[in-house]
Amino acid sequence: MKKNARLLDRPDDLWNALFEAVPRIGSAVLVSGWLESVFSQEYAAGLRALLHRLYAARGPVAGDALRRAVWQAVTAPYILDDVPPERLRGWRGSNDRDVRLLLDALAALGAVRSEDDTVELTGQGRRAVAVMRGEPLPGDPVFQLRIDLEDIVEPAVWRRVLVPAAARLDQAHAVIQAVMGWENSHMHAFTVDGVQYGRANTELDFGDERVVTLGALLKEGGSLVYTYDFGDSWDHRVTVEHRLSAEADRSYPVCVAGSGACPPEDCGGAGAYEDLKRTLADPTRREHDDLVRWLGLDSGVGFDPARFTLGEANDRLRQM
Repeated sequence: MKKNARLLDRPDDLWNALFEAVPRIGSAVLVSGWLESVFSQEYAAGLRALLHRLYAARGPVAGDALRRAVWQAVTAPYILDDVPPERLRGWRGSNDRDVRLLLDALAALGAVRSEDDTVELTGQGRRAVAVMRGEPLPGDPVFQLRIDLEDIVEPAVWRRVLVPAAARLDQAHAVIQAVMGWENSHMHAFTVDGVQYGRANTELDFGDERVVTLGALLKEGGSLVYTYDFGDSWDHRVTVEHRLSAEADRSYPVCVAGSGACPPEDCGGAGAYEDLKRTLADPTRREHDDLVRWLGLDSGVGFDPARFTLGEANDRLRQM
């Protein structure tokens, strides 16, 4: 109690402490019991979607758009096709009610301001969300990473991305998935100087990726290997090209360059992917039509191995 009381003399620290508690106040703010919403059960996912939508907008966001974003996030784990429409409307209504309750709490804290059913982050709220997202402060170290998908040629597949040096490996995993275009549907591991890091509490003897940062492992010019899908074994060489300083008014992580399309999931690895590209390009090959159907394409030309769109990569990063 005495330790917390000291914050009363430091109003900024007190405010930050209160905002840091937001991920833990779901049960206190949202309705519980028979009238509880899906949001109350999936609070972490809903809060993340709400704050992301506000942070990405850099201006007022319509209340309906926020409520829709939270609904989509919290219902994503569930199959709702067979739910009667009337019951679904009731669930959506209770969900929207709880979004309003949380926004009221954030407004009382001074993290958001509302007007005519639009909501936006205050300056203090935006800074707090940036910290929550792991974004660096101006002047903090940022790594310029080059991510190369190994054993893929013509065209090569690579990305260049700016990432805070303080990013944990689990956050780096999310960045690589987003900028490459993977679907995060398989296991992964980082290998640095013969030591492997990955998800904790698995049967594999990995170091915990949640407690190690890029900056603790790498310096400018250093590299590690990120392996995705232990069946297909997609190895990515991640190299620190430069150590930079975070700029004010710039969000991180951000992809700044790249080339080559991400291979389709479960296509068999680097060797099989090279064969896939040849098969799609040659309609006379026996497997061509089956492969086109498997990929959900209208024709073989629907997959362009050279395609990379910087905007799409950054859209995926903003959705993290």
